[in-house]
Amino acid sequence: MDMEKIAILLTCHNRKDKTINCLKSVYRAIDLSKHKIKFDIYLVDDGSTDGTNEEISKKFPEINITNGSGELFWSGGMRLAWETALKQDIDYDAFLLLNDDVVLNELFLDNLLLTHEFCLKQYNQSGIYACSTKDELNSKISYGGTLITHRGFKIKSKLVKPTDVPTPCTMANANILMVTKDVVKAIGILDKKYIHQFGDYDYTLMASEHKIPVLVCPGFGGICGDDHGNSWLPSNSSLKDRINYLFSPLGLGYNEQSYYLKKHFKYQYPYYFTMLWLKTLFPFIWDKFKKTKVEISK
Repeated sequence: MDMEKIAILLTCHNRKDKTINCLKSVYRAIDLSKHKIKFDIYLVDDGSTDGTNEEISKKFPEINITNGSGELFWSGGMRLAWETALKQDIDYDAFLLLNDDVVLNELFLDNLLLTHEFCLKQYNQSGIYACSTKDELNSKISYGGTLITHRGFKIKSKLVKPTDVPTPCTMANANILMVTKDVVKAIGILDKKYIHQFGDYDYTLMASEHKIPVLVCPGFGGICGDDHGNSWLPSNSSLKDRINYLFSPLGLGYNEQSYYLKKHFKYQYPYYFTMLWLKTLFPFIWDKFKKTKVEISK
């Protein structure tokens, strides 16, 4: 299946400069690519008040901008962008999910299409392809594909280091993620249960469970800083603040995370449920030992 038409999907909120830099890198890579593919960009501006909408409309008038309520967050915004693309009378071959804080390199598209060709030959079907990103400050992998290596009472996993050939993974971040139309026909789009976090992990895990290939592309697709930080509030914060953080979509996303864990890791759910509450009620343990975020959290 040749790629002729691709819909690029983004959502943004109040980071105008990053969003515009990302879009510039999209156009630069497309202009330099040897592949003649039609691209349409669908952007959800989720209630920005920093002039993002106006600036993008002026610089890139061809972009399809949908205004959000300000309460869509990442999963909600990306889902709306995807739904908008699907409503068009256009038969897209693939949908490229892109975080608006990514600066793409010139070869990202070549690597995606190479991976698509590899997938068709190796698996006799199309799939999902993740480009890894580097953190500009330390050149380490910031986002990409994750391979689950062990399922015990807890999950063991590792980020897949890109090589010179496409590499299978179990789940992936959607910072740079191409989903072919056959995958959408098979499993739909992002689950409506997710507000901010876990939507991309859930989607790629669902694909893996349906025997759909999820592959990490060769090389790196661009630059994107790892902005996750610690997954708990320190013990000098109030209990009320820590509980609010537990349930906040921008914090631990308790309801989303519980749904995600029960859906994909029901046998490991008791362990992670306990960890969520321990982090909230007894954060001094994490303050002291500086534990990092659990492997399956986004």
